[in-house]
Amino acid sequence: MDNLIITIGRQYGSGGHEIGEKLAAYLGIKFYDQELLTVAAKHSGLSRDLLEINDEKPMSLLFSLSTGGYGADMSINHKLFLAQFEAIQLVARESPCVIVGRCADYALRDFNNCVNVFVYADLPHRIRRISNLYQKPARIAEETIIRTDRRRASYYSYYTGKKWGAMENYDIALNTSRVGIENSVKLIANFAEMQKQREPIG
Repeated sequence: MDNLIITIGRQYGSGGHEIGEKLAAYLGIKFYDQELLTVAAKHSGLSRDLLEINDEKPMSLLFSLSTGGYGADMSINHKLFLAQFEAIQLVARESPCVIVGRCADYALRDFNNCVNVFVYADLPHRIRRISNLYQKPARIAEETIIRTDRRRASYYSYYTGKKWGAMENYDIALNTSRVGIENSVKLIANFAEMQKQREPIG
């Protein structure tokens, strides 16, 4: 488990970004969320603005990784996904890091040095958090949460063929409305250390 990679899937408003950022700082490793778009743009030649506009949004056509490359016959949406997919694998090979969202657990499914985490929280907790963070009325916060989670679930299902948030896709899941942000960081760090020390299977 050298070069440990931690991926974090998250419900909107559960604190996944904050946990990922604090976890990376706690472990002294790199952190990627929006930063991944910069890496993808640099190595693909695609516009970062275009990547950001389409970030974690489901696409309209069936995508196959076997297409390879960025040929003219590939739709722009598929190019954008492939650029992020390759960026995830690139940063995972370079050094230990924490990666938030973007089907990272699936992109790294053949890497044996990953710990895959899913962060969730009770809806009232998430409504309060988004309302406080962005100064939104509770009704607007709830609508944003529902819309964003629906989009993330669709994106994940579309590209992985799996159900977003299903426990079998992750090594550990944490309810931040019960555990809190700081304790979540500690729990994930402790779990990751346990995985590093485990005996190889087979």
